[in-house]
Amino acid sequence: MFEAILTALVTSGIRFVVIGGVAATVQGSARFTNDIDLCYDVAPDNVERLVRLPTEWRACLRGVKPGLPFILDARTFRTTPFMTLTTTMGAIDLLDHVPGVGAYADAVEVSDEVRVGSTVFRALTLEALIASRKALRRKKNIEHLIELEAIQELRKQQHIAPSQH
Repeated sequence: MFEAILTALVTSGIRFVVIGGVAATVQGSARFTNDIDLCYDVAPDNVERLVRLPTEWRACLRGVKPGLPFILDARTFRTTPFMTLTTTMGAIDLLDHVPGVGAYADAVEVSDEVRVGSTVFRALTLEALIASRKALRRKKNIEHLIELEAIQELRKQQHIAPSQH
């Protein structure tokens, strides 16, 4: 499911970093996630491309009464820094910044290039995921933080470089 979303984003030339549970899975987490979290570049050209895909995928706001009017356009992206969407491709969370990390450019700096199948994209490093989970301080993030810190400790003990996992 997520591979198709990532492939479409990359093929469309959208600049983004995978930041949530999918990024954690890339870094070794065993937890299942039912959505994909992305931090996107807010530059107008990128937002213009980004608007197209969720529109094609009939996006609607998750957790909102079905049928309520929702217009997904560049203005929505400018005024809504965090959107949780349900689409025909799956659940997608779009953020213009990552708590504990910063905006898109900051997320790029603390991300690794990752390959899933033939698709190459950027995902937060383990250290950046830990910083983000600490900044969020929600119960589910605290629980996930324990696992991420355990992975980090194992890597330190085994002297495993991030690209070797």
